[in-house]
Amino acid sequence: MEPSRVAFLSVLSNTLVVALKIIVAIITGSVAVLSEAIHTTLDLAASLIAFFSVRISGRPADKIHPYGHGKVENISGTVETLLIYAAGIWIIYESVKKLIQPEPIQLPALGVMVMLAGAAVNFFVSRLIDRTAERSHSVAMKSNAFHLLTDVYTSLGVAVSLLLAALTGWSVLDPMIGIVLACFIMFEATKLMRASFPPLLDAHLSDQEENKIMSIIETYKKEYIEFHNFRTRRSGPEEYIEFHLVVPSHLEIDAVEELSDQIEESIKREIPRAQILIHAEPEYERKHSPKKKDF
Repeated sequence: MEPSRVAFLSVLSNTLVVALKIIVAIITGSVAVLSEAIHTTLDLAASLIAFFSVRISGRPADKIHPYGHGKVENISGTVETLLIYAAGIWIIYESVKKLIQPEPIQLPALGVMVMLAGAAVNFFVSRLIDRTAERSHSVAMKSNAFHLLTDVYTSLGVAVSLLLAALTGWSVLDPMIGIVLACFIMFEATKLMRASFPPLLDAHLSDQEENKIMSIIETYKKEYIEFHNFRTRRSGPEEYIEFHLVVPSHLEIDAVEELSDQIEESIKREIPRAQILIHAEPEYERKHSPKKKDF
């Protein structure tokens, strides 16, 4: 299934779950259910952001955006993370109010059933989105899948809290569970921020990824002198790799181009979406140019 269609499925599923949770929150008066309704509403917003960002980031490079639109996904992931933080703060606020003035929960069984149903729907959709995100290397969809998965955990937690509150009569369990879940989703959101925000500042790829790329280049070391000015960055689902390759001055242009093509093809076998720029320079030019830092 295409990424845009999967993202749209997330929008539909979240819309249904949000409607159910809001209705049940009003009927039961549960702050935990209300917290889940707020959480899922933000999931819906995140799904909408992911849906549009996937469509935009998939556009080819143009005159205004010569490096493509990939960073739209990183912006999307960052915004989604901020929404999670906002949800966590709001849930804690509502939970504290309920702790100060506890109220009995009405029809807890209805709340439990809706929470379980919402968890089942979001688990299925999150797995589908996560698999699609892996195939398309989409940051926005990966973020959205995580949103839905946290909703599964929190929905199950709310179902348990409603059941315990009904069995024990301890209404304070409802807001206490709400606070615990808020802290959980805010902690997990930090992981998303680490994945989505650094590419906006053109941070390099992970050390593991860079070591893999350099190892590939070094398999051709008998055919070149050295390489330097090695730089990488990520933009949405694509990786950008650039380096200078010093070649023997006696090599013909065709031979240099063939070597560059071979290195590029080898890298792309490991990183299919990589955009690679190799600056070939002859050994003579290297010797007479200002000294540069080498690898």
